Amino acid sequence: MLIRIDAGSPRAIFEQISASIRADIVAGRLSTGDRLPPAREVAEALAINVHTVLHAYQQLRDEGLVDLRRGRGAVVSASSAPLAALHDDIRALVSRAESLGVPASVLAVLVQQPVPRSTLEERLA
Repeated sequence: MLIRIDAGSPRAIFEQISASIRADIVAGRLSTGDRLPPAREVAEALAINVHTVLHAYQQLRDEGLVDLRRGRGAVVSASSAPLAALHDDIRALVSRAESLGVPASVLAVLVQQPVPRSTLEERLA
């Protein structure tokens, strides 16, 4: 597992870490029962504060993607399986949006705040 961060990004580092792990779950590179690296190791590898990594792990826990267990660390939870099952659907949606010339930023807004089809058609008319 490779956790990617961009120090120049306006996104908080903990959000970048959780997004990277989330992407690995969606892509099937991480699955139920897989252990995430200890927060201390991630922090040392990325030269960041361990609390930043713990914040990312806690965010994933709050989303139901990771279980945090004392003595065992962070483990990908069984409730993450539906997310991985959406991988092909997500790729198809992104490909379809690209073929229609819909920018990724617009697609992200539509996914985050779905608009009824009739309203969307009115706005595009």
